[in-house]
Amino acid sequence: MNIVILGAGQAAASMAAKLRALGHQGPITLIGDEAEPPYQRPPLSKAYLLGEMGLDRLTLRGAEWWAEQGITLHLAERATGIDRARRVVVTDKGEHPYDALALTLGASPRRLPQTMGGHLPGVHVVRNLADIAAAKPALVAGRRLVVIGGGYIGLEAAAVARKLGLHVTLVEAAPRILGRVASAQTADMIRALHRAHGVDIIEGVGIERITGTEAADGVTLSDGRHLPADLVICGIGVAPETALAEAAGLAVDNGIATDVQGRSSDPAIWAAGDCASFPAPDGQMRLESVGNAIDMAEAVAANMLGAGADYLPKPWFWSDQFDAKLQIAGLNAGYDQVVTRPGAGTHGGSVWYYRDGRLIAVDALNDARAYMIGKRLIEGGKSPSPEAVTEATDLKALM
Repeated sequence: MNIVILGAGQAAASMAAKLRALGHQGPITLIGDEAEPPYQRPPLSKAYLLGEMGLDRLTLRGAEWWAEQGITLHLAERATGIDRARRVVVTDKGEHPYDALALTLGASPRRLPQTMGGHLPGVHVVRNLADIAAAKPALVAGRRLVVIGGGYIGLEAAAVARKLGLHVTLVEAAPRILGRVASAQTADMIRALHRAHGVDIIEGVGIERITGTEAADGVTLSDGRHLPADLVICGIGVAPETALAEAAGLAVDNGIATDVQGRSSDPAIWAAGDCASFPAPDGQMRLESVGNAIDMAEAVAANMLGAGADYLPKPWFWSDQFDAKLQIAGLNAGYDQVVTRPGAGTHGGSVWYYRDGRLIAVDALNDARAYMIGKRLIEGGKSPSPEAVTEATDLKALM
C-alpha cells in the first residue's frame, strides 16, 4: 500500500513513524509546503522566540532517520488539489499517486482584515518558522509591542517580549483573557502573573484598527484610545486548514470531518491533528494540541493498516509564561462548577472543573503534582467530590 501524508508537522511525523513501527513495508511520502523537515511548533512562541532553543532542537527527526526508515520527504512543495477519482495529490511540482492519503494539514493563524490594517508591515502572527523569522528582529528591548488577543499564543508572546525588555500591552476584546478556554479563576492567576512582570492588560475593549501607512505604528481601540506601537502581534486564534478537503468534496464540520477511526467521507482519505474533527457527545470535536496531534496520528496509522480501533482522546495541554508553567488535563467544555486549591509559590494553584458532579478537567499553574493526579483521575474515570479536592491535605489520597 502506497501511503501519502499531506502536511509535514507533528501529526505527519508521528503517523509516519507509527506506520513503520507497526510494520508497514510500502512507500510512505510526506509532502509539506515549508522548506524544513517536520519540527515542533509549541516552542516557537516560547523558547525558540527567546533564543533559548535552536532549530536543531526544534526538528523532530534527523535527516538520517527519514532515510533509514525509507520515508520520502517532499519539502517546499505546495499541494494544489486532490484528485479523488484518480487517487492522486497534485502539487506545484507534480503528482503523487496514493492508495491511502492522510491529511495532517494543521491550522492557520487568523489575521485581521486589510481594512483594519492587518496587512501592514510590522504586524505579526506566531505559527511557523517564517513567522518567527519575521518577528524576531523586531523584538528589541525598549520597543513598544501591542499584542492583540488574550489566548495562550498572545499571552506567551507577551511573556517572551517582556523577558526581552519590550514594553508590552495586551488587548483582549472579550470581558477577560482566556475567555474561551479557561475559568475566571485560572484567568485571574495568569493575569496576576503578567501584571507582576509589567505587562499592561486591557480587557473588554475591542480593536478599531491598526494604524500606520508604511508600517504599523499603533493600535486604535474601540473606546477611542490610541496605543503607540513599534510592532503588533496578533494572537486571535487559528482556523483549521480545510480548503483542499473542501475543494475535493470531502465533508467539513469544524475541520475535516472524520469518523471515530479518523477516516474522512472518502474511505481512502484519513485526517489527524489540528485540521481534523472527530465525533464527540456534543458534535464534531477538534483539538489544537501536540498531544492530540500525536495520539490521533498514531491511531489513524494503526487504522490505515486495519486495526479498526476507535480514537479516544486523552486531552492535555501546557503553556509556558515567564517562569511559570500552566498544565491542563481534560476538557472543561460545559463545566458548571469549579473549585480551587492554593499552590506553594506566589503564582500557583489549581482549578478543578466539574460537570454534573463529575471531574472533567484540571488547570494547574506551577503545580505539577495537582496536574499529574488530576490527569490520572480523569483518565481513570475517577471523580472525587469537590469537597474532597478542597479539603484534602495530600492530593494523593484522592487516588
